[in-house]
Amino acid sequence: MLFSALPSCVAIDFETSGYDAGSACAVGLARVENGRVTDSFSTLLRPPSSRVLFTEVHGLTWPMLRDAPTFADVWPQMAAFMEGAQWLLAHNAGFDRRVLYACCKNAGFERPGIPFLCTLKGSRRSLPLPSRKLNIVCEYFGIPLRHHDAASDAEACAHVYLRLRERGVSDAEMRLK
Repeated sequence: MLFSALPSCVAIDFETSGYDAGSACAVGLARVENGRVTDSFSTLLRPPSSRVLFTEVHGLTWPMLRDAPTFADVWPQMAAFMEGAQWLLAHNAGFDRRVLYACCKNAGFERPGIPFLCTLKGSRRSLPLPSRKLNIVCEYFGIPLRHHDAASDAEACAHVYLRLRERGVSDAEMRLK
């Protein structure tokens, strides 16, 4: 496969502090250009509530988040990072798309018009594994991962995308409707 023919993409991963889609407390982005991960961006986010759930999953607590920038503060950097991307990538893209759209709506920003590809969907189509969770897929491919760390999850997703494309999984097969 000619990697220079691959589209420009940005992998995105959110961690949330609650059940509400607008409760992002961390975001990671990883850019894919010419078949390589070329850049990354990540930050903690101050969630809309001081009640932080899922600490046992992502390790984040209110004392770690209270002085972090809000999604509205960080959105200009995120939008600039995504500029020119033909796809946004996520492992379980339905979740990350919901979080992104809810955070944009809550902050008064127009949501990006970039379509999503789902590496979970691509993994389900092509990998002979009993589970296609990100940590299992990364272990299968030998991709380093600090699971539920937004920066690491985004970068790992970008690498999973490249591995899936090497295996012949098309963007159309991963496209989130």
